[in-house]
This record gives sequence, structure tokens and C-alpha cells, in this order.
Amino acid sequence: MNKELAFFSLFDQFISESRSGKRLKKDGSKIRLNTVERYSLVRNEILRFSKLSDFNMRIRVLQRLNSRELISENVYWKRFYRKYSDHLYSLGCFDNYVGAHFKVLRTFFNYLKKDKAVFTGDIHSNFYIRTENIPITVLSPDQLQFLIYNTEFEQSLPAYLQRAKDIFVFGCTVGLRFSDLMNLTNKNVESTSNSVYLKVRSLKTSTDTRVKLPDYAIQIISKYKGHKKLLPQISNNRLNLILKELCLKVGWTYEIGKKREKKGVAKEVTILKDSGSHSIFRFCDLVTTHTMRRTAITTLLTLGMPEIMVRNISGHSSNSKEFYKYVSYAQQFIDMEIDKVHLALKTH
Repeated sequence: MNKELAFFSLFDQFISESRSGKRLKKDGSKIRLNTVERYSLVRNEILRFSKLSDFNMRIRVLQRLNSRELISENVYWKRFYRKYSDHLYSLGCFDNYVGAHFKVLRTFFNYLKKDKAVFTGDIHSNFYIRTENIPITVLSPDQLQFLIYNTEFEQSLPAYLQRAKDIFVFGCTVGLRFSDLMNLTNKNVESTSNSVYLKVRSLKTSTDTRVKLPDYAIQIISKYKGHKKLLPQISNNRLNLILKELCLKVGWTYEIGKKREKKGVAKEVTILKDSGSHSIFRFCDLVTTHTMRRTAITTLLTLGMPEIMVRNISGHSSNSKEFYKYVSYAQQFIDMEIDKVHLALKTH
């Protein structure tokens, strides 16, 4: 006899065991708190969807699989996939966000099967995980050089923008994630007779990196000696706003546009102005704390550092799809510079 179990009760167990450490990663390490919070977000959104649409969420245990039961379950979960996808898209979500929800659901069903011996069939493995190929926003070597060495521009900035510029330049040099950057202390700095190194263990991946610091990065951290942290402390959201202001002051206001995908279809996304009108995104509008890490990685690749060495610094695995976005971008930049050389040869 097949029985039904309470979906949300099982999902709560899934969250609880992930948080407590009873459920671990494949390598035996504990699941990060940010990941558990993502599970909770998905659980709460499914509950909201269930109430709004009057969709009865349940788990049916299939002890003896026959064709009628298989067809019934296929229909049920296909209907859920369609309705829940439409619900998320109606909220203005894009493919990456929708795909992330179904990725969590796949993980939940794998947990039921492997950890709880609850067999629900394999229809859940067919949840389609859409992903978007979003162009990355990075500084070119010339733009980074301007922020590093243009003292006249730096002196024209108020103190809070100077601090933001220091964080930004340092982040664009060492390639750390924002959370790791804000947690740096003097213990992360190693000095030898000839060089200064930054040693970090990533909070996200537990990967150790050791990066030699250039003179300008050493000068930046020397400004803030005596503080508990290596760099000025600021929230991610606050720094995102200030970086946009900083890039606006530089004059990086050229339009580059922004496209996002819904159900695999790319659409131009505009920015809402205070006047109520819409305009195309400018470069300064798209700069965030993520730009720091992306700039560091693409700069190293663009200037010819071998990929394996860049991965050692960035902490990416050898088969990382994210890393090859940077490789692709760096190659595009190199191609553009080569085209300039070819054009110059042609006109002489």
C-alpha cells in the first residue's frame, strides 16, 4: 500500500538535519549556514505558493511501482513544476533564481531517498534547472590602473569614497570574495625579507590561497594599521551603493545594457530613474562587490598568467563553469586588443 507523508514536515527535517550537522556534504564537511538559509527560503516560498494556489503539497511513498502510479506521480510533479515556475516568474524572478529553487528541491528528494529511505520515484530528477549566461562586469587593466595611480582623482574624493576606493582596488588585486575580504586581519599578512603575502582560507570553499601583494596594496593596508581588521569595515549593500557613486565620479557612464532570461528568452532590463522613466544600464550602475573578484581573475588571465595558477589564487576547481566565464571574457578582451593592432598595421 502506498502512503502519503507531509511535505513540509519532511522539508523541516531536511533543514534541521542540515543545520545541526546530522546531514553532511559528500566529503563529510558541515553544510554552510548560507546554504541552510537558502533551503529555508525555498521552503517558505513553496508554502506561500501552496496557500495562494491551493496546491496540496505531499510526498507519496511508492513501495510497489506500477504504471498507473508512475503516470499519476509524473502528472502531479509536472503540474507542480509548471505551476511553481509560473509563480516565481510572476514575482519577476529570472531563470537563475528559478533554477536555484529546483536545484534545492532535487537535493531535498535525494535526501529523502538516501537518508530517509523514502522512495518517491525519479520524476524529480527531471526538474529542469535553467541557467543564464549573464555577462560579467569587470574593470579593464586601464580602468584599474587609473584607480591605483591617479593621485589627483583620489585627493578630490571625500574620505568615505577614498576608503571605498581602497577596498575596491585591494579586492580587484587579490581576488577574494567579499566575505573573506572583510574578515582579513594582520594574521593574514606574511612578510619575508623581500615580499609581503596575503594568506587566506576561504569561508565558502575552505580553500587556502597565498597571494604576493604589490606595493600599492601594501600601502593600502598600511593606512589602516592599528585597526582590528585589515581594511575598513562596511556592509556589502552599502559598499555596492558607494562603488556606483565612485565609478560615476570617474565618468564611467557609458551604456552597456543588461539582459536577463525568463524561460530561456533574453530580455533587456532597464533601470528605473527617480523621475519614473526607464533607461539602459550604464557601466557604473552594474559595478558591485562581485566586480572586485571578477576583475582580479580576468586581469591575471588577460595579462597572460596560466589558468592553473589563476585557479590556485581564486580557489576555483579545475572543472569550474564559473571560472571559464572569466577565461572567455579575458580571451574576448585579448582579441579586441589584437584587432586594434591589426587595424593600426593596416592603416600604416
